[in-house]
Amino acid sequence: MASTGITTFPADIPNWNNLSVIHQNTLPPRASFLPYHNEQDALSHEISKAQVQSLSGTWKFKLANSPFEAPEDFQLPEHDVSDWAPIQVPGMWQLQGHGKGPQYTNVIFPFPVDPPNVPFDNNETGSYVRTFTVPESFRGQQQRLRFEGVDSAFNVWVNGKHVGYSQGARNPSEFDISNVVDVNGENTLAVQVYQWCDGSYIEDQDQWWLSGIFRDVALVAFPKVHIQDFHIQTLLDDKYQDAVLSVDVELSSSAKVQLNLRDNDNGIVASASESSDGSRVEFRVPIKNPHKWTAETPYLYHLSLSVDDCSIASYVGFRKLELRDGLFLVNGKRIVFRGVNRHEHHPSSGRTVPLEFLEKDLLLMKSHNINAIRTSHQPSDPRLYDLADKLGLWIMDEADVECHGFSHVDDTALDEEQKKLSFEEKKALTYGRAARWTSDNPAWEESYVDRAKQLVMRDKNHASVIMWSLGNEAFYGCNFQKMYDWIKSYDQTRLVHYEGDTHAQTVDVYSRMYPQISWIIDFATKEEKWEKPLILCEFVHAMGNGPGAIKEYIDAFYKYPRLQGGFVWEWANHGLKTKAATGEEFYGYGGDFGDTPNDGNFVMDGLLFSDHTPTPGLIEYKKAIEPVQVIGGSYNEVEIINRYDFATLDHLQGKWSIVGDRYEELGGDISITEGIQPGQTAKLAIPFTAIDSVPAGAVLQVTFTLKESTLWAEAGHEIAWGQIELKPAASLESLTPPSSTCPTLTQKLPTLLSISSASSAWEFNLVTGSLSSWKKGKSEIIHTAPVMDFYRAQTDNDLPQDGAEWEEKHLEQTKEHTRKVSWGTSGTYVTVTVEKRIAPPVLEWSVDTTTTYTFGETS
Repeated sequence: MASTGITTFPADIPNWNNLSVIHQNTLPPRASFLPYHNEQDALSHEISKAQVQSLSGTWKFKLANSPFEAPEDFQLPEHDVSDWAPIQVPGMWQLQGHGKGPQYTNVIFPFPVDPPNVPFDNNETGSYVRTFTVPESFRGQQQRLRFEGVDSAFNVWVNGKHVGYSQGARNPSEFDISNVVDVNGENTLAVQVYQWCDGSYIEDQDQWWLSGIFRDVALVAFPKVHIQDFHIQTLLDDKYQDAVLSVDVELSSSAKVQLNLRDNDNGIVASASESSDGSRVEFRVPIKNPHKWTAETPYLYHLSLSVDDCSIASYVGFRKLELRDGLFLVNGKRIVFRGVNRHEHHPSSGRTVPLEFLEKDLLLMKSHNINAIRTSHQPSDPRLYDLADKLGLWIMDEADVECHGFSHVDDTALDEEQKKLSFEEKKALTYGRAARWTSDNPAWEESYVDRAKQLVMRDKNHASVIMWSLGNEAFYGCNFQKMYDWIKSYDQTRLVHYEGDTHAQTVDVYSRMYPQISWIIDFATKEEKWEKPLILCEFVHAMGNGPGAIKEYIDAFYKYPRLQGGFVWEWANHGLKTKAATGEEFYGYGGDFGDTPNDGNFVMDGLLFSDHTPTPGLIEYKKAIEPVQVIGGSYNEVEIINRYDFATLDHLQGKWSIVGDRYEELGGDISITEGIQPGQTAKLAIPFTAIDSVPAGAVLQVTFTLKESTLWAEAGHEIAWGQIELKPAASLESLTPPSSTCPTLTQKLPTLLSISSASSAWEFNLVTGSLSSWKKGKSEIIHTAPVMDFYRAQTDNDLPQDGAEWEEKHLEQTKEHTRKVSWGTSGTYVTVTVEKRIAPPVLEWSVDTTTTYTFGETS
């Protein structure tokens, strides 16, 4: 008899489509650290001395269009992968010749919107295989497999046995493989990566959709008795002088822990030891007047923790963060973010960013006076934070949460009248509705809170991380309250940011994107007392020939205490290196890879070009945010203001020179008064007296450079410069000798005036109302008549703002139409006055103009 049962496909909900499964068999999230055999090795921070074996490198790879079409049993050691393609790990498979290629969207989802479901049949799946052996020194220890980042979800097997599953693309995942690894022989490591999972709905950041094992993979060996995790806090007293070093240590089992703190000269500052009966040890070590860490003075101590034959090390920066009297204070002082938003991007390898490239980015930031990074819009490569600690950069560390595409879904549902509303009015309508999908949906609570935990647990010990950010453009709902509550239950020392919480009902600061300068000034002045400051998480959009009005924003930040700076959108263009049909290499954007839907060149909106060389926008930003501003002066004195938050100007040297048209007085050194405090003005003497010899238009130029080399720049690097005008530039009128005789005026034709002098001749067309010829001797000076033009080519920032209106008004089609021309002589001059109407075809609007031309003996 035939079976009457019903079979379904798939038999079970796949993990990558199952909202209730985020991780399987992963170890609890922890701080980024490596175990060493002894304290000396740990303090070196050299990976080669750590109990770690890199599994990055060349793997075998096979791509399928769907998880259900991926090779069966590929994870088994006996499966033949000899004909599979080689692939580099870390890396993105789309940038190594596999799959449909890169796709760029800013807002919209690249798949049908049906959360938590993603497609079965259009979900590229990469199967990875490699072999490895366990180093002899690792035997007898706990073997951990650590992935620093896999986009977007993955299963992992060792020797054919399923180890676990994880998602949350830009967060690490760690597995204990001690029970499945063969410490004496060869092991087969198999990983299957899915392009889409339910988590993709909250990974909708403004960047390329790229997939794969994009950060490092490693085998890490921990002794049987080891440190599981540790949490550093530096508790400064109310005078910001003395401190308590708080270190909570989690152990694998009861043990005695030795703590040592060293200064930069390797001198012991403090030592302590504690024994535990359980798995936790708490240290509270008083430190007398430690050096304080700031982005301007990034002094780091060296902490070591040792238990039996396991030692770990970490840098420690002593600083105190607080919200007091409505201001964000570091070590008791208000700070101003002169920041940038930085995506993880490399023009050839996408989100896989080499350390040298990353380091170059941060050095470039420091050398251009940038003091802060927002890790838009996910946790960055863990190595960034080590560099930020050392170089001195404030970090707003952002969780891997964005679901901007839901707003587009609700935008399309607006009626015709609603679609005519302004952007802000439409946003007020749709953002509240869009939250229902995930952000204000309790079913997604665990997914959101998990991303907060992953962020905080990994980066909690970095001095540079001074603020957590809950995500970006994900509206506002109950799940952000849950994220905030969890963070505050674990870490009360840092402030929490989220721009989507418009009224700051949950988070600790107000935040906005791209407000007008008048709006932020009104916000800063409308209340005499306030509880929370304002930070612009995105401002002065740097796309195309932008950004604009930088100086005006920065001046407002320093004038109004409630405005504590912002982060330029964004650091660099995201062009991907590719080739045209001709073989010519170029940097591609959305649509250049056949990707649909796409958002075009909106990914090219940085202060750096795609090869990470500076645009003029970065040069302008450096000038606007320079920490020494010249605010006045004369030929023998300049007035400056110190715009550092903590530092005096004692580390700088000044120089002066006189610069003019074909003129330069080399000048010399400026004596900078010692101890000029942040916010303080000072007058500096300029040893120059020969003002009478200075030509018109000359300026006094002063520069401020580093006295000594730092980790980020050589001695002599220019920090700031300014100019004082000494004599006004000569005007055209002052350079023109007065006419002694009047030019000759004749009407050669009914429509043509002729004006001539001993050296020059002009012709004026009465029909067009324009100067049609100007000759000096026999040489024609102009090729075409000058015209009044009310249009210019639109910049990338114009297009979404005013482009449609310009086009609707036919601004590019305006033409001059002569209405009246009158002429005559006045003393030794001929004058021609033209009245015109400038207007486009089709429409009735116009601009009426009156232009007077004056002709003298020589000009």
